[in-house]
Amino acid sequence: MGKCVVVVGTQWGDEGKGKITNYLSKKADFVVRYQGGNNAGHTIKFNNNTYKLQLIPSGIFNKNIINILGNGMVINPKHFLMEVDNLKQLGFDCNNLFISDRAQVLFDYHITLDGVKEKKLKDGLIGTTKKGIGPAYTDKIARIGIRMTDFTSDNFYESLQKTLLFKNEELSLYDEQQIDINKFYNEYKEIAKKIKPYVIDTITLLNNEIKNNKNILFEGAQGALLDIDFGSYPFVTSSNPSGGGVCIGSGVGPTNINEVIGICKAYSTRVGSGVFPTEFENETANYIRETGHEYGTVTKRPRRIGWLDTVILNYSKMINGLTGISLMLLDVLSGIKTLKICTSYSLNGKEIHTVPANINDLEKCIPIYEELPGWTEDITKCKTFEELPQNAKNYINRIEQITSIPIVIVSVGPDETETIIRTQIF
Repeated sequence: MGKCVVVVGTQWGDEGKGKITNYLSKKADFVVRYQGGNNAGHTIKFNNNTYKLQLIPSGIFNKNIINILGNGMVINPKHFLMEVDNLKQLGFDCNNLFISDRAQVLFDYHITLDGVKEKKLKDGLIGTTKKGIGPAYTDKIARIGIRMTDFTSDNFYESLQKTLLFKNEELSLYDEQQIDINKFYNEYKEIAKKIKPYVIDTITLLNNEIKNNKNILFEGAQGALLDIDFGSYPFVTSSNPSGGGVCIGSGVGPTNINEVIGICKAYSTRVGSGVFPTEFENETANYIRETGHEYGTVTKRPRRIGWLDTVILNYSKMINGLTGISLMLLDVLSGIKTLKICTSYSLNGKEIHTVPANINDLEKCIPIYEELPGWTEDITKCKTFEELPQNAKNYINRIEQITSIPIVIVSVGPDETETIIRTQIF
């Protein structure tokens, strides 16, 4: 029997999803991205090479795996073609790559609007990557976006006319240059010709292959705490990276999902603005940042560092329906004398165990910690749980006790070989 497995970030993104999706994809027939755009990056290391992907799914390196950009994504066609060209130069032909005909197209004007809107917020910056993601999703919800099916068809000009009525009006509000439709159309119709061979009905394809017992791996971008509905609003992304987004973003119904694996760093990080309860800044934080190379794949911004927050993890368990955890970057903690795990918050003198909806309340939350002794041993060569130092095993066991979720994978280094598999997923 085939399985449908979801890989989802349980924190604020950057948890190491790229490594695990690439690892799991070896037994998958399909790898599907279901939301976001080129605002997120996956770093994948294998055979002593490092690859950075933004739009394209992690299964692209195996020609036997079909890779799909789902209907829930917003896709910058220029960036897509650039990423494909880069991969082709590295020897990957990308003939195993398809785009949903229902995915939204992200245009240059979305990027312009992202920048001017973020600038206008001043002190209230969301901290977006300024890649146009938010404005593209705004157009989708406002029903003035252009989908891949229209972009690559004869009615692209007609669709563009309708959309630019609104976009030129919006650009004028920010004193931005108006778009000349003919110039814009002539540029993008050539891009559309190059994109068209990739655009298909992925919904029917996926559902037919589920009937054929194929293994399908779903990968999201960012993390559950950046979800537009469940995250630390308004400092969130514009889509649903949480587990429920899979169904909406791929057209695969919830009864077909078998496993939801939550990817979780052994500590916490966050990029950009927004509340971060366990954040700290000292020599230990610098050590974690430098040892874990905690700089954004896309933005290169230094990531903020915090201790592992199991309040966040238990919240992610609820909203994602987690069946297992993949604990990442455990090796980064080697050499730290005392480790901390946040087990609850103190809010206005009262102990709570969940994430408040109100951002002002969340900002007032004071983390309550347990302390555990660390370990000094190099764990990157460990192949089994039993080989880990006792204190590392204690750390893993305590996370399982607090969350009641089995840790099925432990990453002890960046390379795919530096992975302890405790439970087979596929």
